[in-house]
Amino acid sequence: MASEIIVAPTRISEQRAHDCALDAYIFGYPLVLADVTRQIFTNTTLSGEVAAPINHFAHMRAFPDDTTTFVTRASADALQTSAFLDLSKEPMVLSVPEMRRRYYFMEMLDAWTNVFACLGTRTTGSSAAAYAIVGPCSLDTLPDGVSMIQAPTNLVWLIGRIQTTGSLEDYATVHAFQDGFQITPLSAWGRPFAPPENVSVPVRSVSLKTSAAEQVASLEASAYFKRLCALMKDNPLTPQDGDAAKSLAAIGIVPGHPFDIKALGPTLSAAIERGFAAGHAKLLAEAKKTRGRVINGWEFTKNLGRYGTDYLHRATTAVTRPGASLTEDTLCARACKDADGTPLDGDNRYQIHFAKGQLPPVSAYWSISMYDSNQSLVRNPINRFAIIGDREKVRFNDDGSLTLYIQTTCPEKQWESNWLPAPKDAFRLAMRLYWPKQDALDGNWKPPQIQRFPAAAAEVA
Repeated sequence: MASEIIVAPTRISEQRAHDCALDAYIFGYPLVLADVTRQIFTNTTLSGEVAAPINHFAHMRAFPDDTTTFVTRASADALQTSAFLDLSKEPMVLSVPEMRRRYYFMEMLDAWTNVFACLGTRTTGSSAAAYAIVGPCSLDTLPDGVSMIQAPTNLVWLIGRIQTTGSLEDYATVHAFQDGFQITPLSAWGRPFAPPENVSVPVRSVSLKTSAAEQVASLEASAYFKRLCALMKDNPLTPQDGDAAKSLAAIGIVPGHPFDIKALGPTLSAAIERGFAAGHAKLLAEAKKTRGRVINGWEFTKNLGRYGTDYLHRATTAVTRPGASLTEDTLCARACKDADGTPLDGDNRYQIHFAKGQLPPVSAYWSISMYDSNQSLVRNPINRFAIIGDREKVRFNDDGSLTLYIQTTCPEKQWESNWLPAPKDAFRLAMRLYWPKQDALDGNWKPPQIQRFPAAAAEVA
């Protein structure tokens, strides 16, 4: 049987085997990570706020806080709705409710973490609609009123975010919107359908406490490349991946065929093991580097969601920002140093001063979130994890400018609304612009520097 054939590489040198294994690790990382992520977040019998069975939605019902551990750099400025789809058996129909004036977007990522479609206020408006999400196979006809979205892979990750003020009343409104999103098999479309209950847990041994990145990092070369071969069968490469496909095949990594590192012989096996380790080290090193433009100490990520053949950028984004949105939907900048280039630390006080007319240029809203050195939200006495431009009743200065206070203790009482609490040690900030305007996308808008001031003993605790 073809599925049992071991594809042996042509005779190659040790160095070539090493280099191909290194490239294969980088190339395949997003696909393996996406599959492990899928396994973690669908390994449940019931739909919840974070996890849900395959082809079911998980709806986050409140902003994340310092107890949130399932994701790094959690966004405390929108309610998330997400789902993993398996299109290998048939297409799935996504029903979108009437969203009225509520800002939202729902992006669709393929198994390689490329964003291939985005629904929402910016792209499709706020009307109710139905979309058949179809895998790599062809489909000739669709029911009336259903539009088609062609997915490049059979594994699809839906990630939606809905704007909310964070009040209990507004939460209830957004929950109704979330419940209006429905996933229906195409074969059941047009007739009453209820998602099956008591779905069996597919993999009972999967760890739900260890992050997907940590689980991938624990894989040995043989297991990693075996998984990559299996996943590429239902999640094919694109025509532009031709050179990568040749490099993969040179060491026996072929879609749908088993990978047997021992069959390569001890010399090539050892070279592949070394190349695999080098690929992992390269990814971790590159993930720490600045990969976008830096403006006044804020590092803006370069284009996300569309990577082409920039496989290193795709992999580093997957490990640092899994599920990253298109830049047109969320322009994110992070800062870990002040205006003098000194790392941000709770021993100091900081101010971010927006001159009049210089607030982040957005068509939706903006936020600044606080994270500790582990990229987790920071516990604080007022339970404020982000200052959100449209939600907070911030106090403007008499000249129309806005000053935000970043420090461990509350500033003067009248400025508490402008206070983003910091931890007592190292921290970093993330600024997010939702539906950014062209000035922000082009880099013409410049965010203010983070100015450091000495700690003041007279501050109110």
